Amino acid sequence: MYIRTIDWKDNKVRMIDQTKLPQKLVYINIDRLRDLWWAIKIMQVRGAPALGAAAAFGVYLGVKDYSGNDWLGFQRKLKQVARYAASARPTARNLFWGIERACAVALKNNKQPIFKIKQLILAEAKTIMREDMSSCRKIGFYGAKLLKHNNTVLTICNAGILATIDYGTALGVIYAACAQGKKIKVFSCETRPLLQGSRLSAWELYKQGVDVTMIADNTASSLMAEKKVDLVIAGADRIAANGDSANKIGTLNLAILCKYHKIPFYIAAPKSTFDFKINSGSGIKIEMRNAQEVTKILLKKNTAPPGVKVLNTAFDVTAHQLISAIITDKGIIRPPYIKNIRRILGE
Repeated sequence: MYIRTIDWKDNKVRMIDQTKLPQKLVYINIDRLRDLWWAIKIMQVRGAPALGAAAAFGVYLGVKDYSGNDWLGFQRKLKQVARYAASARPTARNLFWGIERACAVALKNNKQPIFKIKQLILAEAKTIMREDMSSCRKIGFYGAKLLKHNNTVLTICNAGILATIDYGTALGVIYAACAQGKKIKVFSCETRPLLQGSRLSAWELYKQGVDVTMIADNTASSLMAEKKVDLVIAGADRIAANGDSANKIGTLNLAILCKYHKIPFYIAAPKSTFDFKINSGSGIKIEMRNAQEVTKILLKKNTAPPGVKVLNTAFDVTAHQLISAIITDKGIIRPPYIKNIRRILGE
C-alpha cells in the first residue's frame, strides 16, 4: 500500500489527518496558515521531516494573499508569518529549518517582483518535499546494512511514512531491509500518551506487510532480558552538535535499557534534523503539552481524578554516549560524534 503523508494538490496542502488513525484514513486540505498551524499543534501532522515540508508550505500560505508590490512591506509580512508558523511547536528542528529555507529563498530573490517571490517560496516547499523522499530512502539504504536476516527490531513512537513524506527514517531502515529480502520482525512500543506507536507505526507497518507486534511501553525491558530484541531504532526531532538526540518521551528509557543489556541503540534522522547551533542536548527546548493528553485516553475517557497535577513532557534527550550510531542520509555516523558528525555531514 502506497501512503503519502503530505502533498500539494489544487493549491492546497493535502495531508493525512493522523488524529483519525487507525480507525479511518482521512485526508484534509488546507489553504490557510492558521489552519495549518492548528494541524501542527494538535498533531494532525507530526514527525520532524514532515513538519519541515508543512512549515515551508505554511510560509507560502501565509504570504500568498499579500497584495503589496514593495519588498520592505513583503519582508515585514514574511517575518510575521515566520514567527507565527514557528510558534506551533518548539522542539522539532525541521519545522524551523523549513521556515528558514522558505524565507531564505525570498531574501535571495528580493529584487524579483513579489508575485515571483511567492512562486519561488512555493517551489522551495515542493523541493523540500522531494528532498525528503530521497533522503529517507538514503537513510534506509545505509541503515539496512545494520540489519541481518531474522533480526527483531524494537522501535518507539512513529518515525515512518507518517512522520515523513512517504517512506520514513527509523521505519525506512526496516522497509529497506525488507525490500532486500531480509526477514525482519518489529516490536512497536505503544508510546504513551498519544499512542503514536500503536495508532501509527503498527498501522503503517501492518499495511506494508511487515511482521509487527505492538507492545505496552513497559514490556520493552522484559523482552530485552529474554533476548528477544536484537537492536532498537528510533527517530529524532532535533540532534545537537555533539550527537545528543531529542525524541519522543520514553526514548531515553530504551537507550538506558540497551546499554545495560548490550543491545545496539540507533537513531535515524536526516541532516536537516541536526542543529549545529546547539552544542549539547541541554540546549534543546522540550515541548510541554496539554495535561488532558495524560488524564484522558486520547482526550476522551478520564483516567485520572479531576484537578490532579500532570507533567506531560513530549520529548526526552538521549545522551550521545548511549547511541551506538546515527543513521543519516549522508551515511552512518559513529563516535566520536563531535568530529564525525561534522566530517560526514560536511559542516
